[in-house]
Amino acid sequence: MNRLTASKKLKVFFWLFLILLLIAGGITAVGYMKYKEFIRHSIPHSIKYTVPSGASLSYVAADLADKEVITEKWFFVLMTRFDRKDSMIKAGEYQIPAGSHPKDILAILVRGTEIQYSQSIIEGWTFKQMLASIRKNPNLVHDTKNMDTEEVMAFIGYKGLHPEGRFYPDTYKFPVGTKESQFLKRAYKTMEQHLEALWSNKSADAVVKTPYEALILASIIEKETAVDNERQTISGVFTRRLRKGMRLQTDPTVIYGMGDEYQGDIRYKDLRTDTPYNTYTRYGLPPTPIAMPGKEAIYAALHPESGKSLYFVAKGDGTHTFSATLKQHNRAVKKYLRQRRNNR
Repeated sequence: MNRLTASKKLKVFFWLFLILLLIAGGITAVGYMKYKEFIRHSIPHSIKYTVPSGASLSYVAADLADKEVITEKWFFVLMTRFDRKDSMIKAGEYQIPAGSHPKDILAILVRGTEIQYSQSIIEGWTFKQMLASIRKNPNLVHDTKNMDTEEVMAFIGYKGLHPEGRFYPDTYKFPVGTKESQFLKRAYKTMEQHLEALWSNKSADAVVKTPYEALILASIIEKETAVDNERQTISGVFTRRLRKGMRLQTDPTVIYGMGDEYQGDIRYKDLRTDTPYNTYTRYGLPPTPIAMPGKEAIYAALHPESGKSLYFVAKGDGTHTFSATLKQHNRAVKKYLRQRRNNR
């Protein structure tokens, strides 16, 4: 009797075990099928997704699921841990392209290649113009917004330095959340690097004695012409005038010295009004650059073109007429003024 009872109990346990095994197998099969569906799921359109600083894997997975980027939070967690990437997700703003699967999404978050925004510094801009443009960029954190020029320079680590000409013109890429101060430091250091490299290969004919003087002369050349093949010619004119002890007599320096008083035209009295930047009343270079010079203008300042011309005047089409004597120059000026009157 006892043996029969024991046999029945054994059979019951066997069938229970078999049933539980089948249930477990069924659950596993369903789970596997759901996981395969999870892996195959792709987003229908491109999206921007931000991983906050300090976010955990569980947070990211739940957030992706809430935004319907993935279908199941825990599958994403398990997939990430199985791939041993649970501590490799990087904070930042990402572009996830249409058609991305969960493994693609994980790869993007692990790779850490953030969306890049841009800000340009244009050749010939003043520091004031540059700062105004930067402060309008919605993708920069405006941590210098309420600072004046001196405070900005101190804040980025260059206390007491005049900012003009010290930031390299270029289009810079950066992720959202970059601070203005970080952007300015980068542009400042980029100018330092380019200026150092160009200075190390300067021509023996260059009249400037220091890299900063090169920056000053380059800024004047930048404001005088946008024509590539004229920069070294103009540099040659200025170089010869400086060597001969002649005043540079260049309008852009006068305009810079006038500041907000400049209203779009220079009058005779402006040329006679002395400022530290008036190269009609003062000899030599002005005390600082007057704008942000580009690489080509710096190169021109350090590689002046040889020749005899000491004067130049605009033609009215963006180019200039160069003259070796004052008599020739005066004729060119009269021609320019006559053309200007005829075009009115």
